[in-house]
Amino acid sequence: MSNNKILIVDDDKNIAELISLYLQKEGFETMEVYNGREAVDVFPAYAPFLVLLDIMLPGINGYEVCKELHKISRVPIIMLTAKGDTLDKVQGLELGADDYIVKPFDPQELVARVKAVIRRYEKNEQRSNQDQVVDLQNLHINPAKHIVIYHGQELELPPKEYDLLFILASNPGLPMNRDDLLTACWGYDYPGDTRTVDVHIMRIREKLNKEDPWSIKTVWGIGYKLEANQ
Repeated sequence: MSNNKILIVDDDKNIAELISLYLQKEGFETMEVYNGREAVDVFPAYAPFLVLLDIMLPGINGYEVCKELHKISRVPIIMLTAKGDTLDKVQGLELGADDYIVKPFDPQELVARVKAVIRRYEKNEQRSNQDQVVDLQNLHINPAKHIVIYHGQELELPPKEYDLLFILASNPGLPMNRDDLLTACWGYDYPGDTRTVDVHIMRIREKLNKEDPWSIKTVWGIGYKLEANQ
């Protein structure tokens, strides 16, 4: 996977071509597709480093594309859409999107956001490759292979859920501030708020067994910690 390949998914060809033009001027290689199903189909062969993804698409919408891509890859995704409603924004980010840009947009700002997401992704990947394996009862996390083994079975987690679980499991018993978790997983320039952390923690908890000797606990007024059950 080359770190300069970007997949642009937008049913408006004029917008897709404009984005492509600006990105190519910055040295990126681009591919344009115009519907959600095609995006999912071409993704494995093209292997982009980042996806710019419109929400309102023919075939399957951007939310569904985001979910499909994150089943097979940790590729960064920037949602690009005319929808500016807060709930739409939250939904995209909760599905694992790394940023959200509302049309109309300044092409130069879009390029800057693309570069910022790529820098953050590369930094997180470098950190993950240096991190130690986590071993708790019924839970094994290998950051080099990016896998979670839970009760002997591989547990598939979207990228942000993986990041949150890894951080908490790497620091058992240590309360982690919501703002710190937000920064660690989404970056200091992330436009969302700590509600995003709460939603992701809720989804992680739904996938864990309440009979485990440990759990993710809420530290009221602070955030969360993973510690042994009493």
